[in-house]
Amino acid sequence: MNYDLILVRYGELTLKKKNRKMFIGKLVSQIEQALEGKSVVVRANRDRMYIELDNEDAYDIIDRLKHINGILSMSPIIRLRKSEDEMKRVALELESTFNKDDTFKVEVKRVDKSFHLKTHDIQQLIGGYVVRETNRPVNIKQPDHTIMIEVRFEGVYMYSEVFEGNGGLPLGTGGKTVLMLSGGIDSPVAGFEIMKRGIEVEAIHYFSPPYTSERSLEKVKKLVDIMAEKTGVSIKMHIVPFTKIQTAIYDKIPDGYSMTTTRRVMLIIAERLAKSIGAEAIVNGENIGQVASQTLTSMNTINQVTNFPVLRPLLTYEKNEIIQKSMYYGTYETSILPYEDCCTIFKPKKPKTQPNLENVEKYESNIDFEPFIEEALKDIEIYHSNSEEKNSKFSDLL
Repeated sequence: MNYDLILVRYGELTLKKKNRKMFIGKLVSQIEQALEGKSVVVRANRDRMYIELDNEDAYDIIDRLKHINGILSMSPIIRLRKSEDEMKRVALELESTFNKDDTFKVEVKRVDKSFHLKTHDIQQLIGGYVVRETNRPVNIKQPDHTIMIEVRFEGVYMYSEVFEGNGGLPLGTGGKTVLMLSGGIDSPVAGFEIMKRGIEVEAIHYFSPPYTSERSLEKVKKLVDIMAEKTGVSIKMHIVPFTKIQTAIYDKIPDGYSMTTTRRVMLIIAERLAKSIGAEAIVNGENIGQVASQTLTSMNTINQVTNFPVLRPLLTYEKNEIIQKSMYYGTYETSILPYEDCCTIFKPKKPKTQPNLENVEKYESNIDFEPFIEEALKDIEIYHSNSEEKNSKFSDLL
């Protein structure tokens, strides 16, 4: 079936008042970026948006937009003249896509009140015609399908499918955060979940060659590319050289406390990066009790190095919920590739689940971390998702 338009219904941004224009503008920009290279025209008003298709596959367009934040739902539409015969014809086309014994009903939205048929008249006309021609059963209360007819000033719009969008708010309307991105399952999902609230992310990844391979880094770059592709925005990742810091920790911090110290130093670096790029919080994929560093005591001990907000969108999720979301967002297959990150390589044999802050600070006093941290920040490399501009130095940003 050839569709003329895609109707895009807004999510929470319909609740906005004076700022609605800004929210809609952000959404249009991200949709246009996601559809770059496609022959489409995006027309937006304050209540809904239409994407005009020039022989493009409507379902391919919808698939490209399903993760764009700010979209509540989408419908592929056939546009026709204000003609009873045309409405009957299209109603049969839509009905032909239903399963044999499925029920249906007709709903009408009559925006153009000058149209010669009233709402109830259109329902009876089109519904009765479909029943006579196909013997399709009707169910007014809980139909399997609904043939929607919108009589508008410029013509009649008809459709029968509604595809859910991601909801939330358009990216860039809620500030900026730094996402602590590993190569695992959790952190990319945390990134998607925080972006759903309209919050922009720049990722930070800690890389420890030669203990972690180039393949592990390419895996994380791929995750960034997926996140960018799904959300319709470019994402920047800051790659922190972490080998010297990790080897110092491995040499001088007792095994049970090494992960606690590692996470504390990571947090210090993430905070400094956040402040340098104008981010207002740090995001990670931590989940209560999932690993030793994610008990309440561990998180409290780790957080003592910063007063910066640390957001944990997955804090109370079950692991299977995170996996399902990872599959939905399209990161799961990449996340499970067997290339280990720096936390996995240097994982202690018996990490402390209830690390004592006083002991942690005592052990850390044996290392002057400041020169290591400054060097790591100076030598950060930047990866731009889906961009020819791949690498630059952190010092260029200062």
